[in-house]
Amino acid sequence: MTYIPTSPRERDAMLKVIGVKSLDDLFDAIPAKHRFPKLDLPPALTEMEAYAELSDLAQSNENVRGDLISFLGAGMYNHYIPSVIDHMLRRGEFYTAYTPYQPEISQGTLQAIFEYQSLMSALTGMDVSNASHYDGATATAEAVNLAYAQFRGKRKRVVVSPSVHPQYRAVLRTYTQGMGIEVTGDDDQLQTANYQSPISSLEPFDELRTASLISEDTCLVIVQYPDFFGRVYDYTKLIEASHAKGALLCVVANPTALAMFKTPGDMGADIVVGDGQPLGIPMWYGGPSVGFFTTRKQYVHKMAGRLIGETVDNKGQRAYVLTLTAREQHIKRERATSNICTNQGLLALATAIYLSVLGKTGLQQVANLCYQKAHYAARELNKVKGYKVSSETFFHEFVLECPKPASEINAHLLEHGILGGYDLGQDYPSLANHLLIAVTEMNSKEEIDTLVEVLSEVNHE
Repeated sequence: MTYIPTSPRERDAMLKVIGVKSLDDLFDAIPAKHRFPKLDLPPALTEMEAYAELSDLAQSNENVRGDLISFLGAGMYNHYIPSVIDHMLRRGEFYTAYTPYQPEISQGTLQAIFEYQSLMSALTGMDVSNASHYDGATATAEAVNLAYAQFRGKRKRVVVSPSVHPQYRAVLRTYTQGMGIEVTGDDDQLQTANYQSPISSLEPFDELRTASLISEDTCLVIVQYPDFFGRVYDYTKLIEASHAKGALLCVVANPTALAMFKTPGDMGADIVVGDGQPLGIPMWYGGPSVGFFTTRKQYVHKMAGRLIGETVDNKGQRAYVLTLTAREQHIKRERATSNICTNQGLLALATAIYLSVLGKTGLQQVANLCYQKAHYAARELNKVKGYKVSSETFFHEFVLECPKPASEINAHLLEHGILGGYDLGQDYPSLANHLLIAVTEMNSKEEIDTLVEVLSEVNHE
């Protein structure tokens, strides 16, 4: 917590310690013309006028809950969110909760995090879960920190599949710069526009090629499940190949899909991470979200983030405590495996409420609806001349090859009130005419049929 001096004497004492005479001296490095720029603000408004203007601005935005039909995913999905979640999150005891350093007065917060950890461990098939990260991308990067620390920095290679979310890979590279870690497996694909498209066949392109890159210097292999293109593959053999070389394997997972398919834990994964946004968190223009991180018990001491445990107090009553905070700055500092000391406690609570409200059966129903509706959409789109669904085994996202550039297709869809799929050409140059279409339980048959109808018009223009 930042300390703010409350008197001139305290302020002057602090300035003397750091070797400056006044607060103005702290800004000497900033050119004078940039220190205190004049703010070009409009005239002041009354509260009533400000409310009217802000309302007008808000109404100019279109959203997916009434204005637009959405088939856009790529890591951020339009799922139904039970109203109880927002009601619970707005309770003051959760809304204002801070880090639970004092367990005797933080039992509610600690129990909420404990329930979240228990649910995420069960969902991924792993032993332990931390208290959460900022999002799926940072959780993925923290998996590298764990593996690097597990091997005490002696293994410096990370093999990452090119079908891992491009933004996750970018964050991973930002995290690892300056650490002497070699990130490979997707680098050559990122540099050329003419490489063989990974859409055609994952098995020789991803699994066998990735396995061939694993060496005695590899600390971690990273794959996605379902992958960025929506496809579902069993990574058991790749995990075995990784372990044969002594490396760990991390699976970046869509939590909704885990209600339907084999868990990464059952495949033998060492770390399972991902974004909890599909579990009761709005899209919110791309964030904030919550990153889940689960792993095997033997790696728990290298895991970033807090771990809440259950125990009993001196009266024999159930109680919750911070069992593990071994990596935090306030304890290990320069010896920590990570320097992030904040978790997304409020949004982790939203995820826990969502999973509790739906239960195992409810989550399976959501997953099944996503699966069935996506496959219906794929079948209907495959019938339209000029379009081809490239994905075969997929969950609720699939790749659609289009007769025109994806940007033109999306512009046409938007004219009809439809948010189209993700333009894959942004990250994979050879896929400039491909869209990543996402279908969730929120998309009705009528909406899917409308998508098919509007896309069929493109060939008649």
